[in-house]
Order: sequence, then C-alpha cells, then structure tokens
Amino acid sequence: MTLASMTGFARTEGTAEGWIWTWELRSVNGRGLDVRLRLPAEVGGLESAARQAAQSAFARGNVTVNLQMEQAGGAEGYRVNTAWLNTLLDTARALAPEAEVRPDQLLSARGVIETATAAQDAGQAERRDAEVLASLEQAVTALDRSRRTEGARLAEILGALIVDIETLIARAAATEGARGGQRAARLRTVLAELLEADPPVSEERLAQELALQAARADVREELDRLKAHVAQAHELLAADEPVGRRLDFLAQEFNREANTLCSKSSDIELTRIGMDLKVAIDRMREQVQNVE
Repeated sequence: MTLASMTGFARTEGTAEGWIWTWELRSVNGRGLDVRLRLPAEVGGLESAARQAAQSAFARGNVTVNLQMEQAGGAEGYRVNTAWLNTLLDTARALAPEAEVRPDQLLSARGVIETATAAQDAGQAERRDAEVLASLEQAVTALDRSRRTEGARLAEILGALIVDIETLIARAAATEGARGGQRAARLRTVLAELLEADPPVSEERLAQELALQAARADVREELDRLKAHVAQAHELLAADEPVGRRLDFLAQEFNREANTLCSKSSDIELTRIGMDLKVAIDRMREQVQNVE
C-alpha cells in the first residue's frame, strides 16, 4: 500500500559561502494544499522556487516551510538605521518642540538597531542560493517520506476497519430480518389490515401499499451497495495516488447506506448490527481525514 498521510515533519541543515541554515517543514491536515513560506530577507527571491518545490511533491495538506539562516563565524553584526532614527527624532520634536530629545534616547526603538551582514558578491549569493534550494529538496523528500511512513500506519488501521465493516455486513445479511422471514410476516399483516378496512380499499391502492411496504422492509439493496463500497475501499487503499478525497466521499456513502439499513429494519438483531456498523464507519471517517 502506498497511502500517504497529511501529517509529517522534516528538518535539514546546510552551509555554503559563509552561511549556515536550517529548513523545517511541517505538514498537517487540510482540505486542499496550502503552502506557507517563512524566508529571511536575504533569500526572499527564492520564494517562488521554494513554493514550487512543495507544490510539486504534495497534493493536500497545510505545509509550513520555514528557513532560518545566519552567517557563520560571527560575520553578522549590527548597525544603526540612521534614516529611521532621524525620522523618529523629527517626529518627536514636532510633537513636543519644548522637549529636548537626544538620539541616544531612541536607540531602543524598534528598527533603529538592525543586523548588518557582510557583503557578498553576486556569484557568492548565487552559489549560496543554489545550495539552499538543494537543501530544501532534501527536506521535501524527507517530509514526503515522513508522510508515507505515517500513511503506512493509517493503511493498516483503515484496512482493519474495512474488514470489520465487511464482517458486520455479512452478519447483517444472515439475520432473519434481512433474509425475508419477518418481511413476509409484515406484508401479511399489512394485507390483512387493508382487506378488513372499511370502506374497502381499491385494488390499485392495495397494490401500491403492498409495493411500498415491500420496498421499506427489503434491505438487500442496501447490503449489496455496502458490499460494493467495501470492494472499492480495498481498491483505493491499494492505489498508487492520493485517494483521501475519494475515501472521504466513500465513507459518506457507507454512512448513508447504514442509516437507511437501520431505518428500514424491524428486526432487533439487524438493528443492533446496523448500529455497530455505523460506529465502525464513523471510526473510518475519522481516520480518512488524515489521508492525502
């Protein structure tokens, strides 16, 4: 089975051209694919390539791509943003002309002191960016592997639940209520009531009522559809492609047939099995929410 989960984590590290960095990728459940990037300003130009790398690898899930990087060996220092400092000084003096405002009083304001990185030529920056992207590809591969490892566990859980559902369907089909004994007795009762009605029921009305009662009591069609759903579920679990959406839709179809089965049943044993079936289907739906 090649089922993939939407939950996973990956981390890779790299170094090049005097820089060190760490990629962290996290993935959780999502209706579609949502890629969120957090890149430092030094490599802001890589955003499009980074987004494409994630979108090419995954079909569903909320994927967060986070990059932290700094220059190695203490190359990073600090500087005063004089333009911003002068703007703050002018604003302060305009608001309070009589007050004496000194530059050193504003050094703690946000944005006045900022980091200053060592200068790099274009060739160094290009080589660094290429290594950063290569490291991201490794992280994407690791995240995909993490999601598939979790997917293998999901496949085992879902496979066991499908077997449980299949067993319950077989038990339901073997009940007296499904085989037709009680259905025939119910029809005889309804027929007797209609024949004794005063005023008498017309033949057309009699035929319609008997047909309606027969359809209401017959659960064979629901059981056949449930069996077909089981076969399709096994096929989806073995598929080599993202199947989360189809499994989710199939779980809804399972639930619809189980509800109809219970509503039609006039047999205590069949009703109990139907309720157990609904519980198993609900457990299946919970697990399906994690499938890509």
